[in-house]
Amino acid sequence: MTDPGTIAIVLFAVMALLLASGIWVAISLTAVGFVALYFFSPAPAGSLLASTVWDASWNWALTALPLFIWMGEILFRTRLSEDMFKGLSPIVGRLPGGLLHVNVLGCGVMAAVSGSSAVTCATVGRMTVPELKRRGYDERLTIGTLAGSGTLGLLIPPSIMLIVYGVIAQQSISRLFIAGVVPGLMMIALFMIYVAIRAKLNPSLAPPFEERLSFGEKLVRLRLLLPVLFLVVAVIGSIYGGYATPTEAATMGVIGALVLAAWSRSLNWASFMASLMGAVRTSCMIAFILAGAAFLSIAMGFTGVPRVIAAYVNTWNLSPTELLVVLTLLFIVLGCFLDGISMMVLTAAVVLPMVRDAGIDLIWFGIFTVLVVEMAQITPPVGFNLFVLQALTGRDILQVTRASMPFFFLMLLGIVIITAFPQIVMWPVQMMISR
Repeated sequence: MTDPGTIAIVLFAVMALLLASGIWVAISLTAVGFVALYFFSPAPAGSLLASTVWDASWNWALTALPLFIWMGEILFRTRLSEDMFKGLSPIVGRLPGGLLHVNVLGCGVMAAVSGSSAVTCATVGRMTVPELKRRGYDERLTIGTLAGSGTLGLLIPPSIMLIVYGVIAQQSISRLFIAGVVPGLMMIALFMIYVAIRAKLNPSLAPPFEERLSFGEKLVRLRLLLPVLFLVVAVIGSIYGGYATPTEAATMGVIGALVLAAWSRSLNWASFMASLMGAVRTSCMIAFILAGAAFLSIAMGFTGVPRVIAAYVNTWNLSPTELLVVLTLLFIVLGCFLDGISMMVLTAAVVLPMVRDAGIDLIWFGIFTVLVVEMAQITPPVGFNLFVLQALTGRDILQVTRASMPFFFLMLLGIVIITAFPQIVMWPVQMMISR
C-alpha cells in the first residue's frame, strides 16, 4: 500500500484541481473520496458511496435545517428591515455613532430569526445603506458594520452553521444553540463599542441624530419591534426552556414567519413560492455537501491519512492553546478560498479527532469554529458578505474589504476572549444541563 503521506499529497492535489476548475464542492468531495478508495484502498467504493450517502441523508437533526432556512427566506421578503430601522433608531440615535448601531443591532435581531449570514447582511443592508448615505454617515463605516455584524447570522441561534457542525461532530444542536447566545451578544457589544470609539474620535463619521420624538412616539416606534422579538423569544426560548427540540422550534418559527409576513402584507403567492424555492435550493446544496463530506471522511479513514496527520501534529507537542492558534491560521487561509460549510466539513475528519484528543470540549470548539468561519465571510476572494455588500453599495471588492478589516480583527479579539474565558461559552450550557 502507498505511504499515507504520499496519499495525502495526491488527494490534496486532486481536491485543489477540482475546486480550481469550478466543479461543485459536493461533487469534488465525492470524487476525491472515490479516488481515495479506488486507488489506495481495497474497500468497495461503490457500496460505501451508496451506504454513506444514505446514512448522511436521513439524520433527524438535519430536519431543522430546511425549516430554519425557510424561516429566513420568508422574513427576507417582508418589511422587517424597514420596521427594525424605525424601531431601533430612537433607541440608539443619541449614542456615539448614532444610527450605525442600527446596523449592528438590526443584524443581531435578524440573525436570531434567519440563521444565515448572507440573508442577515442583505436584509438589513438594503434598508440602512441608502438611508445612512442620505443622512451623511461615513460609507466605509457603514459597510464595515454591515460586513461584520452580518456574520452574526452564523453564530446567534438558530444558526445553520451550528446545525451543520452538530451533525458533523455528533453534538447536541440544542446545546450548541445555547452556547452561541452569549458569544453572539459579546460580539454585538464589541462592534458597538468600536463604532462608539470611532465616532468619538472623529464625530464627522456619524452626524448628530436630529430627529426629535416624544416619549409616546418612541413607544409607538418600539411596537414595530415586538413581532420579531416575540418570534425570537418563541424560537430560542422554547429550546432553552426544554419545551421544544430544534426541529419543533423551527416549525414554530416558520409558522411565526408566515404570520409576520401576512401581518405586514408582504405575503402573496409569488413571495411564498420564492421563499420556498430559495429554501429548497439552499437546503439541497448543504445536504449535498454533507453527503460528499461524509463519504470523503469514510474514504480517508480507510486510507489512514487522518491518523498519520494527527500523529504528525502530535509530534509537535502542542498545548491546547497552541493547537487552537494553528487551527485558527489554517481556517483563515482556507476561508480565502472556501465557503464556511465546505471548510468545516472538509477539515472535520482530521481536525475533530485532534481536538478531542487535546481535551477540548467539542461544544466549545463548535463556537470557536463558527467564529473563525465568520472571519472567512469577510476575507477575499471568497467572502460571501463582501459580495452581498458589493452588490448593495456598487463599490469594488477591494473597497468593501478595506472597510471590513477592522471587524475581522474584532472577531479575532472575540476568539481570544472565549479562549481565555471558556465559561463565556460553556456557562449557559451547564445551566441548561443542571435544570
